[in-house]
Amino acid sequence: MRRLFLMVICGLSLAACGKKGPLLYPDMLLPNAPTALAASQIDGGVKLQFLLPESDRGGRKLTDLAGVKINKRTGDFKEEKLCSSCLTEFRLFSKIYLDKLPDTVERYGSRIILLDADVEAGKSYSYSVMPFAKGDQDGFASPQVSILLVQPAIPPVLHAESFPTEIKISFDSTQPSVGEFIGYNLYRTTRQGETPHLPINREPLTDKSYTDTALERNVKYLYMARTLEKLESGGVVESPLSNVVEGMMKNDE
Repeated sequence: MRRLFLMVICGLSLAACGKKGPLLYPDMLLPNAPTALAASQIDGGVKLQFLLPESDRGGRKLTDLAGVKINKRTGDFKEEKLCSSCLTEFRLFSKIYLDKLPDTVERYGSRIILLDADVEAGKSYSYSVMPFAKGDQDGFASPQVSILLVQPAIPPVLHAESFPTEIKISFDSTQPSVGEFIGYNLYRTTRQGETPHLPINREPLTDKSYTDTALERNVKYLYMARTLEKLESGGVVESPLSNVVEGMMKNDE
């Protein structure tokens, strides 16, 4: 029915314009698949992120993208044995409307980041994301991504020191607990009790300290961090959150 409906709409549109153009198959009008889907372990949960499609299958800019459906599969098998193309046994995990994002979802331009806490160490999880247009018309699903959860890494201990033009954050950490140490992710907020999904660093911080200069005066900043460890499988594990430290640029002395 959906294919017939779209074919009728296409025909009427061409007739109304009085012009002949290339034939558009109904599937070409549907949203393209999301891209850059990635899953990583953060504490005992999974952090998913992906890029929303900006065009339909025919290459035209999307104007009616309404949201995405995230499908999930749970297994007790190892990551290397997962079928990369099978979509059986997937269940709807979350349906997200872009005009009303839930508190667990954050949007940065076309990037969507969300957390899945309904997981267990020792099990594997696969995810696929499907966009939908207004009228609940499903688009094309992304390739699936899979992750095998392990025991989380150990968080660092933070210290903060304030200066007139910057705030210096220092990291103290123990030896890696589950894999090879590759650095830290540092998170910053101005709201008590808030933990952003996106760190302020683009690449893992490997030094024992970080100097933050992108700040406003008379504003109190809260910092927290996670240790990053790389597993033999190539997956990356983020530890639970560190302690929270505060900093505010000092007035010039």
